[in-house]
Amino acid sequence: MVDAVTGYNQPDYRLNVNGLDITPKVGPRLIELRLREDRGEKADQLDLTLDDADGRMALPPTGRVITLQLGWAGGLMVDKGSYIIDEVEHGGAPDRLQIRARSANMGRGLRLRDSQSWHESTLGAIVGEVASRNGLPAHIDPQLAARVVAHADQTDESDLNFLTRLAGQNDAVCTVKGGALVFLRTGGSTNAAGKQLGTVHIVRRLGDQHRYHAAERTSYKGVRANWYNPRSARRESVVAGGGDEGDDDSDSDVKELKDVYASEDDAARAASSEMQRIDRGQATFSLTLALGQPALMPQSPVSVSGFKKEIDGTAWLVKSVEHSLDERGFTTGVEMELPGSGAFSAQAELGDDEGDEGDEGDED
Repeated sequence: MVDAVTGYNQPDYRLNVNGLDITPKVGPRLIELRLREDRGEKADQLDLTLDDADGRMALPPTGRVITLQLGWAGGLMVDKGSYIIDEVEHGGAPDRLQIRARSANMGRGLRLRDSQSWHESTLGAIVGEVASRNGLPAHIDPQLAARVVAHADQTDESDLNFLTRLAGQNDAVCTVKGGALVFLRTGGSTNAAGKQLGTVHIVRRLGDQHRYHAAERTSYKGVRANWYNPRSARRESVVAGGGDEGDDDSDSDVKELKDVYASEDDAARAASSEMQRIDRGQATFSLTLALGQPALMPQSPVSVSGFKKEIDGTAWLVKSVEHSLDERGFTTGVEMELPGSGAFSAQAELGDDEGDEGDEGDED
C-alpha cells in the first residue's frame, strides 16, 4: 500500500510472542522498533518501545520468544529471526514500556565458566562439543570445521569468551543466530544457514547520510605469533606480513600476539587472522538508507554507486546492520568494511634460536 501523502510504501512488520501474533495489539502503541544485527561476538538485539499512557499494557515475562518479520506493505516480508526477552523496563511519565530481546540468552549457559582441554582435535569437533553442552545446534563453515587444532585450553573461562577467542585466532566470527551456534569465516559471504548471499547494490539517492574513512594499516605492517616447540624446548615465532625491509625500526611495525600457541600451524593461523583483520580495517563505509532494506544482513556483499570513484570501485562487506521503525518511517543503517585480501600467509621467523643462545652465553 502506498501512502497518499508521502507517495512511499508503508513499512510493515509482524511480531509473535510464543507463537501468538501480537501485531494488532502492539501497532497502535508502537513508538519505536529497533533491530541491530552484528556479524559476531554480540547477540543480535531487538528493542521495542511501547506507549502505556493508559496503563493497560501488561508486563511480559522474561524468557519468552519473540519472532520478527520486517518489510514493506504489499511486498515480501523478511524473516529476521527469533529473540528471547531478557529485559523489561517500565517508566514515565508519560508511561512507556521497553522490551529488550536478544538472539540468544547470553546471560545464561554461554556465560558460565568452565574448564576443558582439547588435543589434536578439529575446530568442528571443539565448536560442536561446546554447542552441544549448551543445547544448541552448530552451523560451522566446512573449511573451518576441518582445521586441525594442536591444543586448546579453556581455563575457568565462559564458553562465549572461549569461542570468541578461538574465532579470533581463525579469522572467524562466532555468534548465536536462529537458535544455533554459528561459526563462519569473517571474510565470507554466507549466512547462518551456510547459504551464499547475493550482492546488494545501493545507489546514492537511496542514502540519507554516509561516511567513508580510509587509512594505512595503522602502524602495523605485520603480526608475530609465538609457539612452543617441544622438540627444541624453545619458543619460536612466525610472522604474517612484515615490517619495512631495510628499516632499523621495522620490528616496531610488527604487532606481537600475547598468547603462546601449541604448534606452528596454530600460531601461523592466529598471525594471519590478525593481519587480515588489520587489512580489512584499511577502509570503512557507513550509510543510512532513508528507505529501509530489511534484506540487508551481516556478511552481505555490497556494491555502491554515485559516490567517489574510490568508494564505488570497492567491494564492501556488511559488518553490522541496524533497522529502525518509528513515526519518521523505516530506515536502515549499515556499517561496511573491506572483505580483506586473505593473502597473508605466516612464515617462520629466522634467527631467534641464535639470538637466544647468545643471550644464554652472556649470562654465563
